[in-house]
Amino acid sequence: MSYFDLTGKVAVVTGAGRGLGEAIALGLAQAGADVAFVTNRTPADKGVAAAEALGRKAISIQADVSDRSALPGIIDRTIEAFGRIDILVNNAGIIRRTPAADHSYEDWQEVIDVNLNSVFVLSQLAGKHMIEQGSGKIINIASMLSYQGGINVPGYTSSKHAVAGLTKALASEWASKGVQVNAIAPGYMSTDNTEALREDPVRSTQILQRIPAGRWGTSEDLAGPAVFLASQASDYMNGHILAVDGGWLVR
Repeated sequence: MSYFDLTGKVAVVTGAGRGLGEAIALGLAQAGADVAFVTNRTPADKGVAAAEALGRKAISIQADVSDRSALPGIIDRTIEAFGRIDILVNNAGIIRRTPAADHSYEDWQEVIDVNLNSVFVLSQLAGKHMIEQGSGKIINIASMLSYQGGINVPGYTSSKHAVAGLTKALASEWASKGVQVNAIAPGYMSTDNTEALREDPVRSTQILQRIPAGRWGTSEDLAGPAVFLASQASDYMNGHILAVDGGWLVR
């Protein structure tokens, strides 16, 4: 099990105030990592307390990841608090549901800024630090819509296809420098982003009928895969998109 031990490692997780991000951050803490919880509006007091109860160091950083000028501060504050960064999880994401013909440019730009531009800038900033120290793990959160078109979510689908491509591009450049860049593509998870789908009896039934596991995913379903990709166990994985989808893609 030492392959999965993150003791002494420092992780930054965006969108860590709740849902997938909080579960990933706490999964990394359970494996031994100290964690910077990055949130938009509300401090991650609950997550920080839970990490500290595990004997880890933890801080909460509030930053609007859609604002490019706020991103360097996330990296700087983490290094100031912990002295290094070993793991970056680009989890923060939003979705806007509108038919493509009516999808406003403002909604498009907001989704791209959060889901794609912040991923590139934070990866670039953390990547420089990781290259200098000769090691690091970057985990991007992709989606089933990194593979498919979706319905009424043109901005989200475009951003998640791009995240998959960016993951491969960075891995291609940085694998030789000791930095592994991979992604997790969650399936249909029980989160705020899928609330509209879960409340639609027709669409929810259609989705569940296609998932071999027969259920919506939970936030905790991503903790193990995140620990794996953050750990020594995945040192020879580069540019991989790991589907955690209950079997959605096999049907």
